[in-house]
Amino acid sequence: MNKMGARLLAIVLLAVLAPLMLLLALGVFASVGSPVLFRQTRSGQGGRTFAMLKFRSMHDAKGADGVLLPDDRRVTAFGRFLRRSRLDELPGLANIVTGDIAFVGPRPLLPETIRDLGPKGVARGTVKPGLTGWSQVNGNTKLPLDRKVELDLWYIANRSRWLDLRILARTFSVMTLGEKDTEAVRRAAHQGEKS
Repeated sequence: MNKMGARLLAIVLLAVLAPLMLLLALGVFASVGSPVLFRQTRSGQGGRTFAMLKFRSMHDAKGADGVLLPDDRRVTAFGRFLRRSRLDELPGLANIVTGDIAFVGPRPLLPETIRDLGPKGVARGTVKPGLTGWSQVNGNTKLPLDRKVELDLWYIANRSRWLDLRILARTFSVMTLGEKDTEAVRRAAHQGEKS
């Protein structure tokens, strides 16, 4: 899909999904308060940074030392539902409209993570990051960063319309059935260990 087509589709989806997004925003407000959107600087194509949007899934509780508590102690029940179903990603459609991300591509990472990855981080930045991607439908949170990167690099080397359609179809499966450690993940991890 070309850039303009992706932006138009994202606009249509934002309009169609507006009632659902409003309900989700109310759920976020009830569970963590305001603001309902999480914004974080991420690295895009060519290392250009942008503000990635998601629904918030965690509150800002701090320990006695004033430091934020670990993520698993700050995620709310509603936040877990949002993450498991991937509905927390819906505001990212606005990032597609602005041209910062595509529907499919490597997961947008923090700029410092990209820097730490060295040449692999540069290679990941040769394409736009995506709202969903190969590593996201092949284990995602069940994988260590190095395996996710290998899957992202495999996607970049093998990307095609057909592969993008497969990823989109598998995204809906992950949204309803949850994440799994798939055979594709094990194969990619094994290939990564050999190289």
